[in-house]
Amino acid sequence: MVKEGAVVIDVGTTRVEDPTHKGGFRLNGDVKFDEVAPKCSFITPVPGGVGPMTICSLMKNTLSAGKKEFYK
Repeated sequence: MVKEGAVVIDVGTTRVEDPTHKGGFRLNGDVKFDEVAPKCSFITPVPGGVGPMTICSLMKNTLSAGKKEFYK
């Protein structure tokens, strides 16, 4: 479902059990990185792709768009 050349910003984080990692789990994003990356012009990795301020700004803009603050 991802267009060729798309920019994907993956802000989702999900804990997945993984006994090979120190804490017993690893973090995955919402996007299957290995499958989607070849189609993208840019993709953010999880973990480490976006920080807390990016997530905060994304949520603020999503809320504003939902309230139609930008489309008056």
